[in-house]
Amino acid sequence: MNKQQKIDSFDPSQPGLADQSIYGLPFTADESDIVIIPVPWEVTVSYGAGASEGPAAILEASFQVDLHHQEFPELWKLGMYLDLGEHTTRWGTNSVKYKALAQPIIEALEGGETIANHPALQKDLDAINQVCKTLKDEVRERVLFWMNRGKKVALLGGDHSTPLGYYEALASIHDSFGILHLDAHMDLRIAYEGFTYSHASIMYNTLQLPQVSKLVQVGIRDFCKQEVEVAQADSRVMVYTDMDLKADTFRGKNWQQHCEEIIAHLPQKVAVSFDIDALYSWYCPNTGTPVPGGISFEEAAYLLSRLCESGKDIIGFDLVEVAPGEDDWDGNVGARMLYHMCGMLAKNNGLATGEKIQFRRS
Repeated sequence: MNKQQKIDSFDPSQPGLADQSIYGLPFTADESDIVIIPVPWEVTVSYGAGASEGPAAILEASFQVDLHHQEFPELWKLGMYLDLGEHTTRWGTNSVKYKALAQPIIEALEGGETIANHPALQKDLDAINQVCKTLKDEVRERVLFWMNRGKKVALLGGDHSTPLGYYEALASIHDSFGILHLDAHMDLRIAYEGFTYSHASIMYNTLQLPQVSKLVQVGIRDFCKQEVEVAQADSRVMVYTDMDLKADTFRGKNWQQHCEEIIAHLPQKVAVSFDIDALYSWYCPNTGTPVPGGISFEEAAYLLSRLCESGKDIIGFDLVEVAPGEDDWDGNVGARMLYHMCGMLAKNNGLATGEKIQFRRS
């Protein structure tokens, strides 16, 4: 059965097929326009855990997502494929192994110890930094594998350290691009707790890529002195804190105006990095480092939709830090945001997603 025959026989009004790929879609990787690379990794987390289980939770929740999206009603016909394979299993296994090695290092540092004074811990720290570098390199090559086959590629974490290889892949293709970064945290710490590739260092490490011409951060509400110094010293970094956004809103500035201003600061080519904790915590109660405040699901989706229609070129995106709890709420929110982001990427790149559904109001 070819792709068109699959489209003709598939009923998007029914629950997704649980024995198929993400969202229950019946398409193979070759038949899918969008390939999503899951990276079940959280080696350097020092507070809440569970981000490595995010891809599995989102996959499970995706089968219950109604595919007739108001803004992108025919998105499903393009095909979205979750790239599960031996590499995914290996990444998950290594995450468990090296996360266990990292915990004594974190505990020693929190107790005021110097790791260099403990040869065994220093050896483990070196091993962790090396395996994180290996993951980064493998992610980069996996992204390029699919991009070289004409696929639009997204990354699904895992903690926020996971997209660095993704950005390296984009940098090998694009001479210059910016990043729209939705997050509660700046992630500009330098080798946080000794880990070169810490989740708290992702944007600092990303800024080491000369191809990254702009970093626009939105929703920030937790940062340290070092991060402020990094942001203020680098003219590429622009920060919209949650406090400033809310203060402007209280003075009468609406979200449409905020979005227009944020998008205006981005260069022509843009990648989106979405840490789920950018949202109010009731959308992601089990994420690893929740912070009071945030933006709503609708505000985030609206910003992404306006970016889609802005004339900028969206070259990719990642969604990270979804961590499941006892119920499937976090996965549900993550699956729906992922679907919206796939629509954003597809429509912006000229792929057919259908016309927005309009309803009578009078």
